[in-house]
Amino acid sequence: MGGTSAERDVSIASGVRIAAALRSRGHEVISLDTALGVIDDATEKRLLASGVQQAPPDLASLAAMSEQSLSPMLGTLPEVRAADVVFLALHGGQGEDGTLQALFDLSGVRYTGTGQLGSAIAMDKDISKRLFRDNGVGTADWLMAPATAAQVEAKLGFPVVVKPSKQGSTVGLTLVREPHELEAAIVEAYRYDDEVMLEQFIRGRELTVGILGNEALPIGEIIPKHELYDYECKYTAGMAVEEFPAKLDAAVAAVVQDQAVRAFRALKLRGYARIDFRLDDSGGCFCLEANTLPGMTGTSLIPQAAAAAGISFPELCERIVQLATTEGRS
Repeated sequence: MGGTSAERDVSIASGVRIAAALRSRGHEVISLDTALGVIDDATEKRLLASGVQQAPPDLASLAAMSEQSLSPMLGTLPEVRAADVVFLALHGGQGEDGTLQALFDLSGVRYTGTGQLGSAIAMDKDISKRLFRDNGVGTADWLMAPATAAQVEAKLGFPVVVKPSKQGSTVGLTLVREPHELEAAIVEAYRYDDEVMLEQFIRGRELTVGILGNEALPIGEIIPKHELYDYECKYTAGMAVEEFPAKLDAAVAAVVQDQAVRAFRALKLRGYARIDFRLDDSGGCFCLEANTLPGMTGTSLIPQAAAAAGISFPELCERIVQLATTEGRS
């Protein structure tokens, strides 16, 4: 957990909950922050109570922490080498982009979730959207920066969503309503990634589908207090209403779940994931992205989807571990 991505706080909140859940099922668990090392019991209890702040950590502190990160040595750490399974609760950055997965593959370490190739593909939103379209998954039109306001107006129209291409939790994302706002939004997104996506804004309902194994969990609908389901709405209690299962016509729900499974397979994902959609007023279904290591915090979506299917959080965590021991590497 932890690491040095902009989603560090979310990762820690996920990790300490997973550790407690697996211990409740009788597993021996060691908590490891890939930036700072093994987390002792007292620190873990403090982190479990602290939750996620309303804004991500500042980039300067993350950069300083990155200089001393343990990530390059993880495959050789005794705690990792002795583990039956490494449960990855990292979000964004090298924890979710396939880099760490490749290191573990080279070291012969078994881990949860998607392998190196699928992780890298899913993290890159541009490549993901190309594969979605090749596999019959609907997705909104997009451009990659640099792009002028005139180009955006011609292909996408305003408003447009500007976001880092390889980032999660809506970090660095801006909804641009007017052409004169575009440049500043692109600059902001570039703070978090070297590639920036400009995506057509789809007005409609925000839906999410968890995948466990190869099966779609009940669909959730998110109704945020802000216009977009942003970082604050995701990780601050009371800032969004989340309904599981979503109130959808059965035929529409079947289409959305089918699209989620298609997206999961198109990106070569494994174990579990969360696939996010927009459903427009005419019933059009648009895949936004796939999350290969979705949040597991107290307000996160895939635990709520599992609960709607009758799966408790400890059972969900244990199933993810079991999948890691039975599925092959990609």
